[in-house]
Amino acid sequence: MKLLTVRANINAPLHEVWKYWTNPNHIMHWNFASADWHCPSATNKLEVGGEFHYEMAAKDGSESFDFWGTYQSIEFNKHIEILIGDGRKMMVSFEETSEGTLLTERFEPETMNAVELQEAGWQCILDNFKKYVEKIY
Repeated sequence: MKLLTVRANINAPLHEVWKYWTNPNHIMHWNFASADWHCPSATNKLEVGGEFHYEMAAKDGSESFDFWGTYQSIEFNKHIEILIGDGRKMMVSFEETSEGTLLTERFEPETMNAVELQEAGWQCILDNFKKYVEKIY
């Protein structure tokens, strides 16, 4: 199975990128794919066996869902493995570079939407993350 892969080079130190990616107070500011959606609540128990829950919601109130998962492996400031609530695997890596931090996310695709659509959506979320970090850092 081909994994979906999205990447962003973020102009910030690795420890800051890690903090903004894992802290619920920051997650609510970037975890959505388009301007008509938002993340009104987020919780994160960053430990093996711990869960995260991110409420993804349309700003007009027409729909919302809980994007959640369980941490399978955590190597602080380096790598995270997650089992998403629907049973798919997700891997996230953080790599220090001369430009800042390379953040790479890999996902098993779901079967309801085209792979290209899924990849585009995940890349939009990661691009929001990059903009958020670079704006506040």
